[in-house]
Amino acid sequence: MAVVTGLLSSLTPVLYALLFLLFVAFLSYCAYIKYIHMKYDHIPGPPRSSFIFGHASIFLKYINSDRLIFDKMLEWSETYGPVYRINFLHKILIGVTCPEATKEILMSSKYPKDKGFHKRIFHLFGVRFLGDGLVTAVDHDLWYKHRRIMDPAFSSLYLRGLMGTFNERAEKLMERLSEEADNNREVTMLHMVNCVTMDVIGKVAFGVELDLLNKDSPFPDAIETCLMGLVVCARDLLYEYKPWNRDFVQKVRTACRLLRSTGAQWINERRMAMQNGENVPKDILTQIIKSAGQEEHMTKEDEEIMLDNFVTFFIAGQETTANQLAFCIMELGRHPEILEKVKQEVDNVIGEKLDISYDDLGNLTYLSQVLKETLRLYATAPGTNRELDEDMEISGIHIPGGVSAMFSSYVSSRMEKFFKDPLKFDPDRFHPDAPKPYYCYYPFALGPRACLGKNFAQMEAKVVMAKLLQRFDFTLVPGQSFAIKDVGTLRPKSGVICTIKHRHQQ
Repeated sequence: MAVVTGLLSSLTPVLYALLFLLFVAFLSYCAYIKYIHMKYDHIPGPPRSSFIFGHASIFLKYINSDRLIFDKMLEWSETYGPVYRINFLHKILIGVTCPEATKEILMSSKYPKDKGFHKRIFHLFGVRFLGDGLVTAVDHDLWYKHRRIMDPAFSSLYLRGLMGTFNERAEKLMERLSEEADNNREVTMLHMVNCVTMDVIGKVAFGVELDLLNKDSPFPDAIETCLMGLVVCARDLLYEYKPWNRDFVQKVRTACRLLRSTGAQWINERRMAMQNGENVPKDILTQIIKSAGQEEHMTKEDEEIMLDNFVTFFIAGQETTANQLAFCIMELGRHPEILEKVKQEVDNVIGEKLDISYDDLGNLTYLSQVLKETLRLYATAPGTNRELDEDMEISGIHIPGGVSAMFSSYVSSRMEKFFKDPLKFDPDRFHPDAPKPYYCYYPFALGPRACLGKNFAQMEAKVVMAKLLQRFDFTLVPGQSFAIKDVGTLRPKSGVICTIKHRHQQ
C-alpha cells in the first residue's frame, strides 16, 4: 500500500501538469474559435447551436431523423440571402445561391474541390472507396490527366454507337414489365430502372453481362450500402466510434471491398485481353486502364487509382440515372395531363417501332423538357463544393479566404426568386423558347468539373422513358410517400410503386 501511495504521490505533479496543459490547450482553441467567429460573423447565417460545435447538431438532427438536409439549406438560403455562413468547430462553410458567384467559382479551375470533404470520402471506415477517382480528385493535374484520357469513351460518335445497347437493355425491362402487367402485380419502379441502368453500365462501360432483371446480384445492395456509408461518414465524424453503429460500419467495409475486388477482377481480365492483342472496345474500362499509363511496372498507387475510377463510374454511371427515371415516373403519375402530352409525342415520333434511333431522341423535345424539369425538382446529385483560398466578394459581402463554398442545384432550383411557383412540376419551364435559367440550374454541375457522363445519362433516360411510355400505362399505388431519401444521391423514398397495364388495354 505504501508503494502504491508513493507512486501516486510521485505521479500527482505530472497529472496536474498534464491537466494544466490540456486546460491551456482548450482555452487556446476556444480563443481561436472566437477569432474565427469575429472574422466571419459579418456573413449572415443561422444562430449557432454551440460555441464550439457550431451548427453540427442541426446536421446530425436531420441525419438521425431521416430528413433532407438540403431542405434546411433551402430554408437558410431563403432566410439569410444569396450567401450564408455555417460553423463547425473552427471551420467555416458558406452556402452560395448567387448566380454570378456560382458562375465565377464553378466555371473556373481556380477553385479546387474541398480537400477536407475529399479526405472523408477517400476511405469509408478505413477501406478505400472513391479515393482519387475522376469525381473526387482534388489535384488539378491528376484530374486533368484522368479526364483527358476518359473523353473518348464519352465522345458524341462513341455514344451514338451505344444506341443498340440502350435499346436492347431497355427492351429487357419492357419484357419484364409485360410479365408484371399480365400477372397484375404491383411494381417498384425504382428497383426496375435501377436494374436496367446497372445492366447498361455493366455492358457499355465494362463489357460484362449482369442481367439483373433475371438474376440476383450483390451489387445493388453494395452500392446503396456504400452510399449510405458515404453520407454518415461525411456528416458525422464520430460515427465509426459509436458502439451501436458497429454492424453497419462492418457492412459498409464489406461492400467497399466487394466493389473494389470486382473491379480488380474485371480490370485484370481486360488488361490480359489487351496484352494478348485482342480487339477491345474504347469503353470506360479500357480508358481506366490507360489512365494509369501502360508502363511496364505500375505502382501500387496506379492500381488503386484504377480501382477508384472503376468504383466511381460503376456507381455514378447508373445510380443518378435510375433515380431520375424513378422521379420522372413518379411525377408523371401525379400529373395525368403531362403524362398524356408526353405519350402523344412518343406516339408521333416513335410510333410502334422497337428500335429508337439517335435522331428520334432529338425529336422528343417535350420528353426532354420533362426530364429536365425532373432534375430541377430532384437534382439527384444535389450538391458540390469548392475551396475559396483568397478573399472575394459575393453579393456585396466580403468573404475572407479560407472557407469552403457549398453549391446545390436542388436548393437554387426550388427558390421562388429563380423559378415561379418552384414546387410545381411544369416542363414548359424548359420549352425551347422559354428564358434559360442563369446559373441556378446545374444538376450535372458546371465548368471543367461538370459531369462527364451527362449526355450518356440523358440518352439512356430518354430511351428507357420513351419505350415505357410507348408500351404501358402506369398508375401510382395510392397511399405511398412522395418523400425524398438522401443516400449521397437523392432517390424516391417509396421506390415509386405502380400498377402497370399494356397500352390501350380495356
